[in-house]
Amino acid sequence: MEKIPGVHCAVGESPLWSAREGAWYWVDILGRRVWRLDAASGEQRIWSTAEMPACLALAESGGLVAAMESGVFALTLDAGEHAQASLLAALPGLKTGMRFNDGRCDRQGRFWSGTLVLDQPELRAEGALYRYTREQGFSAPLVSNLVVQNGLGFSPDGRTMYLSDSHVSRQTIWAFDYDTDSGTPTRQRVFVDMNGQRGRPDGAAVDVDGCYWICGNDGGCLLRFTPEGKLDRSIDLPLLKPSMCSFGGPDMDTLLVTSIAAGRLPEDTESGALLLVRPGVQGMPETAFRA
Repeated sequence: MEKIPGVHCAVGESPLWSAREGAWYWVDILGRRVWRLDAASGEQRIWSTAEMPACLALAESGGLVAAMESGVFALTLDAGEHAQASLLAALPGLKTGMRFNDGRCDRQGRFWSGTLVLDQPELRAEGALYRYTREQGFSAPLVSNLVVQNGLGFSPDGRTMYLSDSHVSRQTIWAFDYDTDSGTPTRQRVFVDMNGQRGRPDGAAVDVDGCYWICGNDGGCLLRFTPEGKLDRSIDLPLLKPSMCSFGGPDMDTLLVTSIAAGRLPEDTESGALLLVRPGVQGMPETAFRA
C-alpha cells in the first residue's frame, strides 16, 4: 500500500485510469478541482472548475466527461489552471441545493450518475439515478427515493448493475438486472445490507471475477463481495473515510483509493489522502463515453 505524497482533498472522489495516457484522474468535489497523476513520472496537475465536479468518465473522442452541479459537461484540460467545461446537457427540473454525485459509464458507454440534496438537516430522499446519452439526453429517473446515491458499478458482462445509498438511515447495496440493449435496470433487490458490516457503502469497483469492491466509509476499509453478496475479503486502510476505489495501472492490478477530509475525526489525520493498493486481483477497465 502506498500513499501518494502531496495530495489532500476535502472530498476526494471518482478515481479514473486512462490507459491511453498512463495517468490517473480524480476530483475534489468541495475543492472544485480535477487532479491528474502521471503513473510513470509521478507528476501531478490540478485544474479548478466553476462547479463542483462529482464524477468523471473518459470520452471516447478524448478528454473527460463530468457530472457536476447542474448537468453533464465535456472537460478540456489544457496548459492553464482552469478546466474548460462545455455543457452537454442540463438536468431538467434539478432543484436548487442539489448536485450530481457518484457515476460512471456502463459497459456500452452510456453515462450514469445520481443526484443528492446538499444540505440535509432533515432526511430528504429526493435523489435519483439518471442515464445520459448524446442521442437521447437525460432519461427519466430510473431509480428514485435515494438519499446519498453511491456505489454504482456493472458486472463484467454488463448484465448486473449495482447501486448503494450511503446515508446512515440506509447503508444498503442493491443489485439490478440490466438490459444492455436498452440500458434499463429492473428487479431491484438487496445485494448487501451494510448495517451489519464495517463502514457505510461509498464508491465501488468491479474486478475480473465479477466481485464488487466497496469503500467502507467511516470504517477504514475496502470490502470485497462475491457476485452472490458474500464478503470474502477485507483490507484495512490507514484512514477512516475512504470514498471510492477504481482499478487501473498498466496491468489493471492497482486500486486507487480516494478519501474525505471533511467531517473526519481529529485523530484521523490521513483521511483526504490518496492511496494505491495492490489487492492481488485485476479489475475491469472503465468504458469510455460514446458520443
